[in-house]
Amino acid sequence: MVQQDIEQQLQTSFSPVHLDVANESHQHSVPANSETHFKVVLVSGKFDGCSRVARHQLVYAALESEMQGPVHALALHVYTPDEWQKRQQEAPESPECLGGSKTEQS
Repeated sequence: MVQQDIEQQLQTSFSPVHLDVANESHQHSVPANSETHFKVVLVSGKFDGCSRVARHQLVYAALESEMQGPVHALALHVYTPDEWQKRQQEAPESPECLGGSKTEQS
């Protein structure tokens, strides 16, 4: 449900050329079936002329209600269509989670 809300809001706000929203909660120390950690790959002409920080600010503004509620972490990979083509339409993989109980010793 949260993932669908994120996808819908980003579609409406950015009219993306490419959008991939992945729920990565299972890779973190959260209860099963959580929707708290997401990776977003967003390609939009609306990012033309924007710095990386400005792009992130635009996405956070579009997802304001989700960020104040159920979403704990959001990995953003935001590109212009030209940048996406130069990257051969690939975004970086997410690193392993090292936080919380995964690194704590009993």
